[in-house]
Amino acid sequence: MDNKKEITESRRSYFLAAFLAPLIWGFMSIPVRLIKGWPADDILNYRILSALVILWAFIFLFRRPVLRQDIARLRSMPPKERKKIMVLTFMAAIFIFGNWFTYIYAINNISIQSAAFAYMLCPLITTFAAYFILKEELTKQKWVALTIAFISVCLLATGSVTQVLWSVAIAALYTFYLIIQRVIQGFDKLNLLAVQLLLCSLFIIPILLFQGHEIPQSVLFWVVIVIIAVVFTIIPLFLSMYALIKISSSTTGILLYINPIIAFLIAIFYFKEEIDPRKYIAYALLLIAIMLFNGNVLQRLFSKKEQ
Repeated sequence: MDNKKEITESRRSYFLAAFLAPLIWGFMSIPVRLIKGWPADDILNYRILSALVILWAFIFLFRRPVLRQDIARLRSMPPKERKKIMVLTFMAAIFIFGNWFTYIYAINNISIQSAAFAYMLCPLITTFAAYFILKEELTKQKWVALTIAFISVCLLATGSVTQVLWSVAIAALYTFYLIIQRVIQGFDKLNLLAVQLLLCSLFIIPILLFQGHEIPQSVLFWVVIVIIAVVFTIIPLFLSMYALIKISSSTTGILLYINPIIAFLIAIFYFKEEIDPRKYIAYALLLIAIMLFNGNVLQRLFSKKEQ
């Protein structure tokens, strides 16, 4: 009985991590809008570099033994398996870099709603990709939830073609990032994130050297960039990677709907964007889909009765 209780408590922590990551990301439009006056590529570049420096400093100061263990594990792997891990890690860095850039550009140059809509598509793409690629099973209840979510997405897909294309790009990039994270197992997730940030920095350093932009002198810019790097990059990415150790990609994907729901509420109440009345129905359907998709999990994790 104690062993079952321990397993339930463990799964609860993974589920909580999967829930908190999109919850945090839902508020990201607020700091990004504060530095709207700077180019999207500058925001992205300094976000990555700041996160890179902070995370590697943390690892070298407090987690060097874990880093050494991962390095030893990689070296001990057969060459074919080691190459696979390295290729997947590089691909993950490309996908998350592309996701960040398109998301920031959409918020500052398209609309917050277009960025939010991307994370409407992302759970659907992630769940179907997990079903066909990773062979994760879906119950009838989950298929019903996905159908409801799809109806919601159709209600929201009424904007311009440009907005829809940007949304699809943002969603697809993050979907493939999640799938890769699910495949890569056996390594410390914080170390993996640090390596991915290091690879992302290889993309941006040449850009910083040749684009000719001056280094921002504004204190506000750097304060916001550090907040984005820590609160909206390192923490939620680590939480999502941690969750994927035990939680399926489809569950993690459907919980991403928390992100656009929060972003939708912020667009209405904080940024005062005009909202089509149909979108209220669409977001209500999303809430129903989330509860239905995760109904059994929530009941099992949070039931007061011992399993």
